[in-house]
Amino acid sequence: MPLGPFRKKNKSTKEHLVDHEEVGGGHHANAAGSLLAGGGHKSAVNGGGGLPPPPANLRPKLVFHTQLAHGSPTGRIEGFSNVKELYAKIADAFNISPPEILFCTLNTHKIDMDKLLGGQIGLEDFIFAHVRGIKKEVEVLKSEDALGLTITDNGAGFAFIKRIKEGSVVDKVKVICVGDHIERINGRNIVGTRHYEVARMLKELPRNETFTLKLVEPMKAFEMLEPRSKGAKPSSDNKIGNGKGTLRLRSKGPATVEDEPTEFEEKAVKKVDDLLESYMGIRDTELAATMVEVGRDKKNPDEFAMALDETLGDFAFPDEFVFDVWGAIGDAKQGRF
Repeated sequence: MPLGPFRKKNKSTKEHLVDHEEVGGGHHANAAGSLLAGGGHKSAVNGGGGLPPPPANLRPKLVFHTQLAHGSPTGRIEGFSNVKELYAKIADAFNISPPEILFCTLNTHKIDMDKLLGGQIGLEDFIFAHVRGIKKEVEVLKSEDALGLTITDNGAGFAFIKRIKEGSVVDKVKVICVGDHIERINGRNIVGTRHYEVARMLKELPRNETFTLKLVEPMKAFEMLEPRSKGAKPSSDNKIGNGKGTLRLRSKGPATVEDEPTEFEEKAVKKVDDLLESYMGIRDTELAATMVEVGRDKKNPDEFAMALDETLGDFAFPDEFVFDVWGAIGDAKQGRF
């Protein structure tokens, strides 16, 4: 199918990056990773070619409550339009530097990947910021092609582990946990690298060789110390917000207050997010939501592919993935989920 004049053609199958949930290779926040505030690469995806932040008088006048997840007084923040601005506001409230924040969860202080802050915040959601804790370095023997990782990022340059597949290579290395920020791979600093690039780097590591990961785990309060989680399975029952609307964070243009997602949007976004994990080893609800938004009014897969290239061309999605996403959007429209 035609995929735009600047598309990097890629005829590989799903195994190009991962085997289903498994990354042997690695948002926009959204996350947490998500199409919010860009990592370290200039692109239409991460805001490198976007508009400057809107003036303060154009931003939604909304106040949110926040705490540090390991324990702190409650702070109040307002006047942000993307993840980087959000982290800066939280950092200012608690007198820390923004790079100390690894990711945020909504309405829970626990490292719950189903409650990860992505591109939308319910107007009465409570924001918990997870900050840098213990550093650790681990050697891993890549005994299989797939490591069993799903990667996401926080929209501000930090990739981290969102899921560990049970029985996988990484599952056997007990010091590696869901929520760990991947700081270096074999000594290479990957701060500022997008989640899909981290996935690719891990996938391309040679089989039957040992590699080194430098990780930073989120700081934990005493009551949070418990056996590591493998990451919750995605669930359509995990809805953000309370029926009073959500704040949509954007990489280009001001944040907007919107109604809660429709049933079509919820089902389509969940399916596209599943496809992102299957093909690329990442989960990113904001990226999935952007793809659904791009495709909802398109009449055929060619038109959708062209629009996707214009909006998210840096990802160079495989043709099979684009076709499956188009099918998922069509199924959601027809109520087949």
